[in-house]
Amino acid sequence: MEAAFGSLFFCNPIIIVMKRYSALQLQEKINAYIAKLAYGTPNGLYEPIAYELSLGGKRIRPVLMLMAYNLYREDVDLILPQAVGLEVYHNHTLLHDDLMDKADMRRGKPTVHNIWSENTAILSGDAMLILAYRLMADCSVEKLQKVLGVFTDTTLEICEGQQYDMEFETRMDVTVDEYIEMIRLKTSVLLAAALKIGACMAGASEAEADKLYDFGVKMGLAFQLQDDFLDVYGNPEEFGKNVGGDILCNKKTFMLITALTEANEAQLAELNRWLAASDYVPEEKIEAVTRIYNEIGIGARCEKLIDEYYSQGLEMLESMSIPAADKEPLRNFVCSMMKRKV
Repeated sequence: MEAAFGSLFFCNPIIIVMKRYSALQLQEKINAYIAKLAYGTPNGLYEPIAYELSLGGKRIRPVLMLMAYNLYREDVDLILPQAVGLEVYHNHTLLHDDLMDKADMRRGKPTVHNIWSENTAILSGDAMLILAYRLMADCSVEKLQKVLGVFTDTTLEICEGQQYDMEFETRMDVTVDEYIEMIRLKTSVLLAAALKIGACMAGASEAEADKLYDFGVKMGLAFQLQDDFLDVYGNPEEFGKNVGGDILCNKKTFMLITALTEANEAQLAELNRWLAASDYVPEEKIEAVTRIYNEIGIGARCEKLIDEYYSQGLEMLESMSIPAADKEPLRNFVCSMMKRKV
């Protein structure tokens, strides 16, 4: 009887179910950690940092990092320094972007350079980058080189993407391929890095971490192209801002680049006239350019490309050797970002 009981015991091991966190639970953890960040003096350096981080947001990048980690491990609190470090870095880029763009508002609040000064925005932004590295490096020695390697490569790529974006402002020959590469560098790689760092911190294999990275790249491309599309065709109440902003500032998006390439002679002449105009009624320019987009079918082309990247990303996620149920929180979060049905 004793032997039989022992045999039965070993044939039926205890199954441990890992806790899977929702995006909302992870956002709460991230916000709580940010709220407890300790700053030093002088106040003039650190108050703008605390202000910038207090403006909120969906914390998409740190949530992705924690979700990637949670695919393999439950103790997500262990990598909160790295997740928040990525959020500090992201807000550093926003602070400097606002300064470069001379933007007055960020998430409905005055920007740092408007409350303090341009010099303060530069210096506090620099300090945020250093703080991000300090938080990112707060990990075990065996993970340090990999984590900092991914993070450093990503931060440099984002600078490259920003430079391309600036150069595109004065170029009329930007190609779609160049634009896709620019948004990959400026937007996608940070989402991808969040996922890869989370996987690396959890001890995932290189192959699995790379699949998550590629998943993040594809979803980032789809996300940015969707933003381009919604800026023209979105509902302002759902989009969160007025449509037509990209049209008014002649931003080289997939929409405009494709229109300049595909327009007939008359359409191209009208487009160029609006691009060169310095005195116009904003509503008239938006209506005229949108009409040309509609005539060429730009919206449908953009939606097709969004669907392609979105599908490629999901295929990459599905190819990972992790049970489908365990990937659901990550899949659901990304689908909600894209406003897609799961």
